[in-house]
Amino acid sequence: MRKFDGNRPDALVGAAIMALAMASAPAQAQTAQGSGPVDLTKQAQPAPQPTPTQNVVAPAPATPVPAPVAPVPAPHWTQADAQALLVAIKAVGSEGLFPKDYQPDTLSAAIVKGEGKELDETATRLFGWLIEDYRDGRTPMPARVQWFAVDPDQDVNPTQLIIASALEKHDIKGALAALLPTHPDYAALKAALPKATTQKQAAQIRANMDRWRWLARDLGSQYLLTNVPEQMLRLTVRNKIIKSYKVVVGKPGRTATPQLAETVEGVIFNPTWTVPQSIVAGEGLGARLVNNPRQAEREGYKVTKAADGTIYVVQQPGDNNSLGRMKLDMPNEHAIFLHDTPSKAAFNQPVRALSHGCIRVEGAVELAMTMGILGAAMTPEDAALAHTSKIYTKVPMTKTFPVYITYFTVARDVNGMLRSFTDIYNRDAPVLASFAKPREAHTTQRKSTEEVIKLDNPL
Repeated sequence: MRKFDGNRPDALVGAAIMALAMASAPAQAQTAQGSGPVDLTKQAQPAPQPTPTQNVVAPAPATPVPAPVAPVPAPHWTQADAQALLVAIKAVGSEGLFPKDYQPDTLSAAIVKGEGKELDETATRLFGWLIEDYRDGRTPMPARVQWFAVDPDQDVNPTQLIIASALEKHDIKGALAALLPTHPDYAALKAALPKATTQKQAAQIRANMDRWRWLARDLGSQYLLTNVPEQMLRLTVRNKIIKSYKVVVGKPGRTATPQLAETVEGVIFNPTWTVPQSIVAGEGLGARLVNNPRQAEREGYKVTKAADGTIYVVQQPGDNNSLGRMKLDMPNEHAIFLHDTPSKAAFNQPVRALSHGCIRVEGAVELAMTMGILGAAMTPEDAALAHTSKIYTKVPMTKTFPVYITYFTVARDVNGMLRSFTDIYNRDAPVLASFAKPREAHTTQRKSTEEVIKLDNPL
């Protein structure tokens, strides 16, 4: 195969072909989803109004008042199912949770009294709590700082449906096991928990096990995952890392990188960069270039002035473009994306929390080519030509390609070794504090309510 110029090493196309071959392996069978939640309520219908007789003026019908709806009784629990729930509650320590949060003594007392309303209500309530924490995580939303990765699991597998199915099958243990994360990193943390030598170490493992429950149980057959504290990116196919990359993440403070679960919609080779107004107006770039088109061209910018006087500056494709030679298009309200950079020296630094929030990727061109092959049906030759053309080229994805920007301070590194990472944004403290307190009831909140900061400056 011929060599291509630019900043692409000879191994790029080979790596892309390898990735394609690995991704072409037969997929594992997917578990069929259930039909949807059972409607346990039935609204009473108003009685039909009589039809007035001809030539008789009938009074206006009164607004029908719906009959009061009786509370829906809790599902029926046999003593055997309740005993199985009690066993499950006493075993939650292996999943990084605390049995006391699920009131085993209260459930035990209800079991002793026998089957009936009290047992039904107690067991249903406690099973619901356990379902929520296994599926969605124990940590209350306010303690999940800058957490904007909405977990879809409760929509796919609602609590009432899980309870009904578990009682029908008499399989409490199986219903709970089916909610736990499938990622091998969760299994590694679970295996490490009983080996923890200090309470602090155990607490950190529990917190990071819970972070996996904040995400979708199944991340997909192929995806990108960045662990911000590790400052590394993984390209993953069927939970196997086929390539990893050093990344530069956001500086602590206002430009810290938020946690997201998004979808790559396209790979952009040779991107342009629309310079934010904080630089165009705030730093005087627009005023300096607007009346000097030759200077703008020499510096690689295209400058326009709107009728209202606003100056817009767009950096054109090239080796000096602030986005480098590649950008992954993953629309989100934070304007966060993964991209190349002309400033390669930062990848050699041990602490790479240096950006304005976006994620710079070492070896980004290789990543772009591989993504084009895996997700957009490009050939290796087409991907290489798109890069070397030096022309803006956006390739839409034809397959769903999730990207997860996560925050794990205890996790397997890209070499598979479980280790601790520096808590660069100090996000452990609120999670650890929530575990030290009694469990809080879940609310309808699905993500952080903090200010959304648009981090569109890659510099």
